Amino acid sequence: MENLTPDNWKEIVNKKLHFPLELIPAIQEGNTAWVDSLLSLGDGIIRQLDESEDRLWREALNLSIRLGSEEIMTSLLLGVKFDFHQIHEVLLVAVDTNQPRFVKHLLDRLDQEKGNKMDVRSFSMAIFDHSIDNSQFAPGVTPLTLACQKDLYEIVTMLTQRGHDIPLPHSISCTCLECRNGRQYDLLKFSLSRINTYRGIASRAYLSIASEDAMLSAFHLSRELRKLSKKEPEFKPQYLTLEQLCQEFAVELLGMCRNQSEVSNILNSAEDDSEDEELDEQRLRLAVNYNQKQFVTHPICQQVLSSIWCGSLSGWRGSRTAWKLLVSLGIFITMPFLCLVYWIAPRSKLGKLLKVPVIKFLLHSASYMWFLITLLTESIFMEIYRSDFASRNQNILHNSLHMIVAGFFWFECKEVWIEGLKSYFLDLWNILDMMVLSMYLASFTLRILIMLKGYFLCQDSSTQELCDYFTNTVREDWKQEDPQLIAETLFAVTSMLSFTRLAYILPAHESLGTLQISMGRMIDDMMRFMFILMIIGTAFLCGINNIYVPYVVSPHLGRRSILNRFNETFNFLFWTMFGMANQEYVDMPDYALVEFVGRIFYGIFTLLIVIVLLNMLIAMISNSFQRIEDDADVEWKFARSKLYLSYFREGLTMPVPFNIIPSPKALFYILRSICKKICCCCNKKAPEYPPIASLSSNTLNSSRGQGEGRVPYRLQVTKALVHRYIEAARREFEESKRKDVGNRITELNKVVGRLHTEMQEFQQKLQWRRKSEPDQANILGKYILGAKNNFRDFDKNEAMGCENTGLPISTHPAEEEDEKEGEIKAGGIVSEEGEEP
Repeated sequence: MENLTPDNWKEIVNKKLHFPLELIPAIQEGNTAWVDSLLSLGDGIIRQLDESEDRLWREALNLSIRLGSEEIMTSLLLGVKFDFHQIHEVLLVAVDTNQPRFVKHLLDRLDQEKGNKMDVRSFSMAIFDHSIDNSQFAPGVTPLTLACQKDLYEIVTMLTQRGHDIPLPHSISCTCLECRNGRQYDLLKFSLSRINTYRGIASRAYLSIASEDAMLSAFHLSRELRKLSKKEPEFKPQYLTLEQLCQEFAVELLGMCRNQSEVSNILNSAEDDSEDEELDEQRLRLAVNYNQKQFVTHPICQQVLSSIWCGSLSGWRGSRTAWKLLVSLGIFITMPFLCLVYWIAPRSKLGKLLKVPVIKFLLHSASYMWFLITLLTESIFMEIYRSDFASRNQNILHNSLHMIVAGFFWFECKEVWIEGLKSYFLDLWNILDMMVLSMYLASFTLRILIMLKGYFLCQDSSTQELCDYFTNTVREDWKQEDPQLIAETLFAVTSMLSFTRLAYILPAHESLGTLQISMGRMIDDMMRFMFILMIIGTAFLCGINNIYVPYVVSPHLGRRSILNRFNETFNFLFWTMFGMANQEYVDMPDYALVEFVGRIFYGIFTLLIVIVLLNMLIAMISNSFQRIEDDADVEWKFARSKLYLSYFREGLTMPVPFNIIPSPKALFYILRSICKKICCCCNKKAPEYPPIASLSSNTLNSSRGQGEGRVPYRLQVTKALVHRYIEAARREFEESKRKDVGNRITELNKVVGRLHTEMQEFQQKLQWRRKSEPDQANILGKYILGAKNNFRDFDKNEAMGCENTGLPISTHPAEEEDEKEGEIKAGGIVSEEGEEP
């Protein structure tokens, strides 16, 4: 070895090592000496591998990992020079078999080869390599993603501490160089790599260890996966499965809470307003916006919502329905008086009681009920005083709805200001409110324009005709596009939608809320059905109309002119869907071909629309209703939670129309905000909380001092929940592993294999000793023979002694033989100790 020149050394190192066929049986038997001899490690030279036998070498190294033989794996790594991709695959095998010791050994080997600047992202570059296409692992699977998919917390912690990370994949429509190369190289590999990456990111282990706020990360990832399921429908089941996994993780993490303080700090916002008694559940609002139904309907969340909903009225939850209805009726009757008290003294005992969410809900519901009663009364008066409402002489000031609608408009403006425009439009009820208000404002504006136009036209003598039209013309002489006709139509639609808005409060009751949710799903199904119906109806409308249009000039078809105009054809087909048309409309006796084709079209239309599509709509509605009923508890609690959260915010206590009156409280807040901006004072500090005792200081915060380095209390609670969750998962894993028959058989096979190996080694050592030390065996044989000679005349001496003493001698042969054997054994033991017998 010392006489080797650099050229000879290079030649030896570059020499290819062929795979010995006996290596696999040697690894299976666990014979380390045999493996060393096959690798020819006597000279201590590391050999290169033959490329044509690459898979065999990988299988040998993987087999040593699966059998748990660390010595053989060490021999293979020391005796053979494996490249980066081979180490990557064997590392995946070690992770797959959950062997942290082997993972640590392989990571140390990689650190030795690449140093501290090892590129951990190069694991994901395996997608561009043909050499691992025959690997048992999917493209893009890294050791960290595989460990995360199997929820191996110890290995995940080890890999993250070594600098391994799972980078978030780029968006579906990303056009960067890396994404373009991945798609062009192999689109399937690129998509599978993306899926496997998200499987690692969405795992419980990665969310628990790599995320600072595991619950918040689960919310965001769940929303992103739901969006990806729509953008990439080819892998929609996989994305939805991962999205469900994230929701379940957040629910399980919430279940780790042990007291009310932890629940409040997890769900509430980080900042605390000392002047506001209401709690602001930012985390819970985020869960509602992200459609986390399992999290929101968890008993812990529901308990928090119910406690805040009732506020200081602790007896409201357990009271009877009759008592609740009586209180609601009292609030409905005394609403003006209650609003007056709150306007004068908002911080009085009654004023604070009106700020309780459940009382605020009853107050606003009573206000809306008064609005609907007023609207119904207005409709009745329109019927009684029809002549006044049908003319141009009606006065808009006599309409009592203007003040109420102005209050609704101001209420919506304040809600947009408080919640923000984006959060406001996330609620579909707010969109309905905007539509209703827009149509009412349009109707009111048109009435104002009619009055102003009539007034200004009458000032000019040259426009006397137009003045008479906008002031004195009767309804029969109005044009079709008259502004007052449009205003009345908009007002009618607004009235109908206003009563529909009453369904917003139905989720407060379990049975009514479930029906309201089912009706909403049915309307959604009908909208999709209407799109298909529009396509089919338009096709038959054009076909049937084109058949009968050329025969308009025929005098014979005068009585059947209903089909000769496009709009009448539409009416004919529309009412056919409800069985209100006559099939004789398509008869043309003088034109047999046209009549035959018309009947065929009409028959097919009836078959598709009446029999197929309408029955399909009924089936869709039944399916939607059944889905809601199967999960009625979750759906109702989620809808009720959204209703509760809408009344938890500070402000908007005064109902419509009393909210348009400026209150002293509002003036005080305006002056205070002006003073704060001028003085630049009153900076609010976040409260400090003591650390949680269940976690160590190293886990929560390395800094023990106060100030900027301190971890916020809510993050401390989150880390405590994660710590408890990991410990519970480990205990569950160990318990399942102990109960699993397959794992027990595997462990038994390993133990039997180790015993077999030890027995073989012991037998070899024993044979070697017999060959090398023959004299020791002879000495041992002579010693045993001498011990036997000492007991040869023992029975005779005993008999002589008994005769001299006069003791009886037993003549039973069996007893004599037993006594002789016992004495021989005793004498042998004494002889071994070196004493005289």
